[in-house]
Amino acid sequence: MTAGRDPRGGAAEGSALPRWVLLPAAAGALLVLVPLLAVVARVDWRTFGPLVTSPSSLSALRLSLLTAALSTACCALLGVPLALVLARARSPWLRLLRSLVLVPLVLPPVVGGLALLWALGRNGLLGGVLEVAGVRVAFSTAAVVLAQAFVSLPFLVLSVEGALRTAGQRHERVAATLGARPGRVLLRVTLPLVGPGLLSGSVLAFARSLGEFGATLTFAGNREGVTRTLPLEVYLLRESDPSAAAALSLLLVVVSVLVVAGVRGRAGGGG
Repeated sequence: MTAGRDPRGGAAEGSALPRWVLLPAAAGALLVLVPLLAVVARVDWRTFGPLVTSPSSLSALRLSLLTAALSTACCALLGVPLALVLARARSPWLRLLRSLVLVPLVLPPVVGGLALLWALGRNGLLGGVLEVAGVRVAFSTAAVVLAQAFVSLPFLVLSVEGALRTAGQRHERVAATLGARPGRVLLRVTLPLVGPGLLSGSVLAFARSLGEFGATLTFAGNREGVTRTLPLEVYLLRESDPSAAAALSLLLVVVSVLVVAGVRGRAGGGG
């Protein structure tokens, strides 16, 4: 049998890939891998253990994981209905709505933090009303969650909306003709169909929340144990203690890789 051809007589799958693609692909991989290797090379392994297990580091890690999980839950709770509207509703205003929803993707995080502060801060658009009701959002743990959700929501919306458009509406129409009510169709047909897209969007939202810095610092401040997440801890240590900053940077990279690889691995196995 000729090399490069499959048993059915067609060209092997690998031969369909032009060889020139390998060069830019390798360059793209190096663009990601070299900085990560630089983080590893910067770490002082003799002090790595004590640095990442210090009380301040563990507090920042716990807060990062907690707020990232809460913001991802908020993104799923709000983003799935929003994606359903964008994918299924018919309105001339949907294009504008979609553009506005995606603004946090291109908006500098600091500007997003300022927008949240001007909306929910003490003297903000809604902050004054909340203050009268005894609710203070800015510079609290809730502000961290909101800042992370603000920048992460578009990732989940894009993933779920894409999955909805790919799945189409054929199964939903069949269920409706069989007498299923809209709520039952949504829960028993639509959501299972877009499950992989929802999982991918949730992983992206969690990873983005875990690494959020600018909007968090602007809207939530930097209070240890309350708003100081792991990225903020790294930022504080980058000049005063570079070894600790390198150790915590590697910790953040490892946690992010484990989360993304673990969840996507389960999704692939389930598929």
